[in-house]
Amino acid sequence: MNEIRFILNGKETVYEGDATARLLDVLRDEYKLTGVKCGCKEGECGACSVIMDGQLINSCMVAMGRANGSEIMTIEGYRETERFKVMEKAFAGVSAVQCGFCIPGMILAGEAVLSKNPNPSEADIRTGVSGNLCRCTGYNALVNAIGIAAKEGKGLW
Repeated sequence: MNEIRFILNGKETVYEGDATARLLDVLRDEYKLTGVKCGCKEGECGACSVIMDGQLINSCMVAMGRANGSEIMTIEGYRETERFKVMEKAFAGVSAVQCGFCIPGMILAGEAVLSKNPNPSEADIRTGVSGNLCRCTGYNALVNAIGIAAKEGKGLW
């Protein structure tokens, strides 16, 4: 057993368990954060995306030991922010959500794009979400939603 200390959605957290366990599994099983989805287990689909130390990462590819000293935000933590309210309104406004499976990861990918570049081009947005797969749409609504959030959320990012 290892003691791994990190900030999870703004709260100091201590995990006492296997340092080789996948972050994805620990977030879902230990902390009941089911917005983090298990899609491919290979880092290809983005359904397990979280923001770790300001970077969008695939939690299925990260061992818990790497989380020690880190700050991790899941969709559950992000939804408590003003930025999420802007993103949520933009996604709803253009019907960017269909089945919903990929949406937590897509929204966090949008956050990662806007936190680095509050005025992204369409190409910037497409590049930023390129690691997140959606099997329901052609991505246009998702890209449009992030672009709208950038305009509507001026000053938040």
